[in-house]
Amino acid sequence: MSPAPKQLRGRAARLARMMPASPSSAARTPFVLLVVVLLGGGLITLLLLNSSLNEGSFELSELKRETTELTDEQQELQREVDGYRAPDALERRARELGMVPGGNPAFLDPDGTVRGEPGPAAEPSAAPSAAGPLPSGTPARTPA
Repeated sequence: MSPAPKQLRGRAARLARMMPASPSSAARTPFVLLVVVLLGGGLITLLLLNSSLNEGSFELSELKRETTELTDEQQELQREVDGYRAPDALERRARELGMVPGGNPAFLDPDGTVRGEPGPAAEPSAAPSAAGPLPSGTPARTPA
């Protein structure tokens, strides 16, 4: 503790007179309440922020899982399309539909003359088609 103001001289005596004689708890109460409120508010804010980040993390992992599934499905569909696009698969499917390889092609010039010798398409083989016979009234498709 500091000596009594009577014993101090000069500047120290003036400063001692400005200080209260006994510590007061009334001046500390608002400060303590302010610190407690700030700490409580900070903890609640951190809790809400942490909860929000966790929710975002769960959503992100769900979206990553869904993206992986969709990528796998897309790759499977691409493999299937590539299988249908292969020349031997196209030929097999065309034969199933009753198509035959075309004959010699002929071309028309702009002046109307025919270039080349056109020929008929080969007769279809006697093998049964998987597609079955065409219903009556349905025109047969010709190869393009």
